[in-house]
Amino acid sequence: MGFKEINIEDLRFNPFTKIGKEWMLITAGDERKHNTMTASWGAMGIMWGKDVVTVYLRPQRYTKEFVDSKEKFTVSFYGEEYRKALNICGSRSGRNCGKEKEAGLTPYYTHGTTAFEEADMIFVCRKLYAQPMAPEYFTEEWIDGEWYPEKDYHVMYMAQIEKVLIKEQ
Repeated sequence: MGFKEINIEDLRFNPFTKIGKEWMLITAGDERKHNTMTASWGAMGIMWGKDVVTVYLRPQRYTKEFVDSKEKFTVSFYGEEYRKALNICGSRSGRNCGKEKEAGLTPYYTHGTTAFEEADMIFVCRKLYAQPMAPEYFTEEWIDGEWYPEKDYHVMYMAQIEKVLIKEQ
């Protein structure tokens, strides 16, 4: 089985469910070296006339180094049968182990970046904007204390969705 490209307007899903409950993998790098991480925070919409996805990475995440050093990354989505794999990719660092092997994922190299063959859907994304979050801009005080006790503020990345690939049946 491979992937086929579809028009983004043909997508039909709830992004709140897809991101927040089913989770996603953010992957960057190429055939030589890449890394992935599970995420359940993000957004989709329109910015500067482009279809975009917004993802958030903490500074200590190994995947952030790959996202920072490359112009593209992927956001990919999986069926419930890959929940254990997503747990592994969210709880282990690629600095210390071969987590994609532990998770049973097979690299899929596409459009200058990396995703995984087990995905149901892949967004190939080009970075447009990156901005560190800062506590002085929170409009609610509880956010800083509840979500950032170690002051490891996320960096927000907004990226154009250049390609949508879905698994061929």
